[in-house]
Amino acid sequence: MSESNTSDFELKQKLDQVIEPYFAKHHRQKCYPGLVFRQGKRTMVQINVPADDLPTLLQAKPSVDNNPDSGKNRPEVKGHAEEIKQYITNRAQKDKPWIVGTLTANVSPDKIELIELSRGICLVTIPRHVKLDITDGQHRKRAIHDLIEGSQYDLIADNDFPITLVLEGDFKQCQTDFRDMAQTKSLDKSLLLSFGEFEGRVGITKNLIERVKIFEDKTERIKSSANTKYKLIYTTNYIAKAVSCAFTNDPSDELQGYAVEQSSEALSSCFNQFFSECSHSRHIFDTSIEDLTVDEIDKFKNECILGRSVGIEILGRLLHCTYDQYRFNFETERVSQIAQLDWSTESKLWHGNIVNIDPNPKNPAKRYKISAGASPVRMAVNAAKASLRWM
Repeated sequence: MSESNTSDFELKQKLDQVIEPYFAKHHRQKCYPGLVFRQGKRTMVQINVPADDLPTLLQAKPSVDNNPDSGKNRPEVKGHAEEIKQYITNRAQKDKPWIVGTLTANVSPDKIELIELSRGICLVTIPRHVKLDITDGQHRKRAIHDLIEGSQYDLIADNDFPITLVLEGDFKQCQTDFRDMAQTKSLDKSLLLSFGEFEGRVGITKNLIERVKIFEDKTERIKSSANTKYKLIYTTNYIAKAVSCAFTNDPSDELQGYAVEQSSEALSSCFNQFFSECSHSRHIFDTSIEDLTVDEIDKFKNECILGRSVGIEILGRLLHCTYDQYRFNFETERVSQIAQLDWSTESKLWHGNIVNIDPNPKNPAKRYKISAGASPVRMAVNAAKASLRWM
């Protein structure tokens, strides 16, 4: 053993000798190594907790009966814990990496013992009768709890979960802390999709943005809306909905199990055919982003429903009618028929469903109100099918 390795080994032995007596002394309590840090005029401790300990260590105190002073965190949002549970389950069953963010909990400092060792390293001992109150992360805790107590316990049994423990005894300050932590801006769907794993509709959508000329360089991949002054027409989320509709007629279908490359090739070919043949989109499709003007982009978005989210959702639903799931392609003749429809905002085909005329528009050049609800979309699709004599 080298001198350096010998020195490291001796240091670890000495550290074990220092820490082990504390664990032995507090073996009837929960005892965790931790890191102390100070922020915002209070002391906090970062600890890592085995999955087994979470159900008995943490408790959620959500507000009830329209009384915010009855708890330390908001009521659980129905279905959100199940979404987290399914995320962990789906990833773990496929032996893929997954991650759950740090939970934040609160406890009065006089209810635990904090043994500071050196340079912020500490031991935290928590008596068995003491519960940590969640201030952020009750949905994650519920998901983990359900998995531990369910038949799929083995999926997370050997995992640890980080907790930021705020040593604070003032109930009002705990509520203030929750409010302050809850003010983070929600992430736009386009950003979440852009950073999604390259499989299912996320993978297909990412491919289409690079392979379909009207999407390439004209798609907002981060924010929730496409800024016309930057010559952007679509968002990743718009395209993802159209992709799901094209294959399943369901805008929320994640297309799990779909072959990304084969699906991307079939749908990108279909979209390129459609946008090149449609007279309303041909110019935007054929012209590079450098040669298009902001006015041309603005005109396309206002005068053609294909420049809007609802327009390409309707297109996706119509393309689904041309999809041959056995041959894994879209029928080119029927795609051509869809391209011959009048996709202008002025077309009577869309009036009374997704397009309504504003009798008193602020801007006379923009007198149309566009509806993207499920019912107007369904009516628009049916109107298009009737015009194509597909009904």
